[in-house]
Amino acid sequence: MDHSLRSPSFRTKGSIEQCNFAPHCGTGIQERVGALTMTNDILEEEQISSAKLIVAELNARLRPLDRGEIYEDPLEEFLAARGIGGVTGGGTLQAANGEVQRSDIDINLPDVTEQILGEISRYLESLGAPKGSFLILDDGTKTPFGVNEGLAVYLNGTDLPASVYEQSDVNVVWTEFEKLLAGHGGIQSYWEGPKETALYLYGPSYDTMVSRIRPFMDVYPLCQKARLEKIA
Repeated sequence: MDHSLRSPSFRTKGSIEQCNFAPHCGTGIQERVGALTMTNDILEEEQISSAKLIVAELNARLRPLDRGEIYEDPLEEFLAARGIGGVTGGGTLQAANGEVQRSDIDINLPDVTEQILGEISRYLESLGAPKGSFLILDDGTKTPFGVNEGLAVYLNGTDLPASVYEQSDVNVVWTEFEKLLAGHGGIQSYWEGPKETALYLYGPSYDTMVSRIRPFMDVYPLCQKARLEKIA
């Protein structure tokens, strides 16, 4: 995608910081990029483990910077306030084209009980964790959590007239989406690909998010030939 045809930056959630489409903005903690190992074991109710390290695997497509701002930093404060551990790192699972598929957070705990796992999962849900997320223990057992559904909007970056890219602004799309989704969801992150730019929207209902942004997409030139995908 030719960056010169469009706005050179996105605003991150809750911040006016500009990040010039850098795909791996650091968060100041240990970062892993690659495949994430998962198992099919489900944590039974009332089960208690002696494991000290757990992974919160989020079914969310997030740049490391956004993962830190939306989930890691608040979770670190939550754990510290209760004296039950801390965040030690994080990582991403990427597709072959570099698009993030899932995000994880490494959590070190003095003890792992169902009560603590419940507190962590509920707090992450309060931050907007999508359905299909898991807390994974070091022995591979996992317990599901998540409340939101996910919608990816892929803006076409190659097939529209040059005048559309010259006269349109991707930040207008971002701002309008946030207005239209108020009380029904919001944008958590984005991805700049070779032919598309993706905006990742999360909220209680995929269908509701689509219905609220569709009228704007139908008339704004930069949204022509965009594609939608349910991601959570």
